[in-house]
Amino acid sequence: MPAAALRTKPSPTQSTAQHPVLFDSPYQPPTKRPLPAGRPRDWYVSHNRRLKAMRLAIALLDSGIYLPAQAHDEAIRDTAAELGMRPPSGTTCHMVRAFMRYSR
Repeated sequence: MPAAALRTKPSPTQSTAQHPVLFDSPYQPPTKRPLPAGRPRDWYVSHNRRLKAMRLAIALLDSGIYLPAQAHDEAIRDTAAELGMRPPSGTTCHMVRAFMRYSR
């Protein structure tokens, strides 16, 4: 009998993740690359805001907050504090919920 047939399916309480959950290991910011030169300042501001919102959305999803209605501003700001980020603005919190809405 092949070895794959002998494996049992994990129970719902067991994690099947290939990578550790974000909060299980210390947060490592992604490697930074220089941004393209010559763009308007507003582009850089919105670009950095999108990156921050995406990191927060991923961290919230990893922590078990799956619905945008569950992601209140204080939950998002608490997650940012756990990751060592500055507290996000209301606009960034709105963007986090938008990312979560379209992550399905």
